[in-house]
Amino acid sequence: MRRRNAEAVGDVVREFLRQEGLETPYNEYRLVASWPDVVGQAIASMTQDIVIRNRVLYVRLRSSVVRQELMYGRRQLVQRMNNHVGAQVIDNIVFS
Repeated sequence: MRRRNAEAVGDVVREFLRQEGLETPYNEYRLVASWPDVVGQAIASMTQDIVIRNRVLYVRLRSSVVRQELMYGRRQLVQRMNNHVGAQVIDNIVFS
């Protein structure tokens, strides 16, 4: 017995999150959680705090050298972070 109006579970979950206004917070959580995967463990270990406000990712780092290096590749990092999540979550990154 096959149902003709069957939907993929992932589509149903995404639609539910969208309807309940939870899609953006969920994508923000996924983006913050993906920081070590995108930048690597060495840089992630130097990260003190990460938060998203108004589509801007704020990252506090322990090393001024790492901060300076990341600033040079900020645009590419924004793109890589968004691609990793599969949604346009952030527009900019501020390092401090």
